[in-house]
Amino acid sequence: MLSTGKLTLISATATLLLFAAIQSATADTLKIGLVASLTGPSAEGGKYTVRGAQLATDEVNKAGGALGQQIELVIEDDQTTDPGSVQAFNKLAAQPEIRAFLSPQRSGSIRAIATDVMRVGKPMMIGGSDPKLTHMGNPWFFRCRSNDSYSARVIAEFGVNTMGKRKWAVVHADDAFGTSGKDALVSDLKVLGVEPVTIQSFSNGTKDFTAIVTAVRTSGADLIGSYVNLDDDQITLARQLREQRVTLPWIGSAAIAGTRVVERAGPALYGTYGVTDFTEKSSPVAAAFADKFKAVAGHLPDDQAAWAYDGINLLAVAIKSANSTTPDAIRTAILAIRGYEGAEGTYDFDQNGDGLHGYNLVRNDTGTIVFERHIEFKD
Repeated sequence: MLSTGKLTLISATATLLLFAAIQSATADTLKIGLVASLTGPSAEGGKYTVRGAQLATDEVNKAGGALGQQIELVIEDDQTTDPGSVQAFNKLAAQPEIRAFLSPQRSGSIRAIATDVMRVGKPMMIGGSDPKLTHMGNPWFFRCRSNDSYSARVIAEFGVNTMGKRKWAVVHADDAFGTSGKDALVSDLKVLGVEPVTIQSFSNGTKDFTAIVTAVRTSGADLIGSYVNLDDDQITLARQLREQRVTLPWIGSAAIAGTRVVERAGPALYGTYGVTDFTEKSSPVAAAFADKFKAVAGHLPDDQAAWAYDGINLLAVAIKSANSTTPDAIRTAILAIRGYEGAEGTYDFDQNGDGLHGYNLVRNDTGTIVFERHIEFKD
């Protein structure tokens, strides 16, 4: 009897100790949720996002973590769809120990989860560049990329003032990203006295761009300005334009200069220009990040990796500054960040939640992306 009782007591004690150990381990882990495209058309870009976020997590943890806690990434797949993003976010939101989030990589998917993010009431670092995302009245969105009101100004001013082109063909995806970019570009061109000779839209995943290529070729345009979201669309559009011998000067949004696109599109994009929030030659911090990322991944990063890397680091900075993991304290600390040197640029958050206010202009020199200049806007 005594023996049995003793064994029972030891067993109960061991259980309590195990439970305490689990509680301690949980308490020592600061969880951040990440919605990423692990499957679907953007899966390749999703891998870059995950690697960028993990690289930052490892660095923060190696330096002691945040408030003595090790950061742990909790990742859910959005399947490169808006409904998938909603499902993925809500899986993360159901875990109360998750203190903050990193968004899906597409603006449309960020819009799709906006109401749920508002309901949950925790900070989300976002990688979408649709300008409207930080003007929707959602206090929990904090952008780690420059928005497309800035990219459109760079495209318009470089094309008109530097290249001297006034007959524009504007080509854009018909999603939130492409439509907002197109609207901003058309507006900025109007300020410069230019009306596009043709505006062509397409749906993500388009395989046949014949109608758009024909419209551009017959429009009399002397330059193409584009907002393309998906890598495959950018590559297919480029190839079909060149196959039909449309060799107009071309300035595009970030995808045109993306690492994966440049490698796969090859000569179809030689000589084109891009406006991108990340290029490894834009600053010493960007160069150092590129070196570290390449050492881990075996290839150079892109904007999808860079914004996620910055997002984790910014959250760590804010949590340390706030000395708290409560949502309101983290939010206040993020908005107070000034002069933080990240891979994407120097962060000075405004009250809308935009941290960056400029773009890099780059050129594709026979497959090598050459940094031309950084254009920063103060307004």
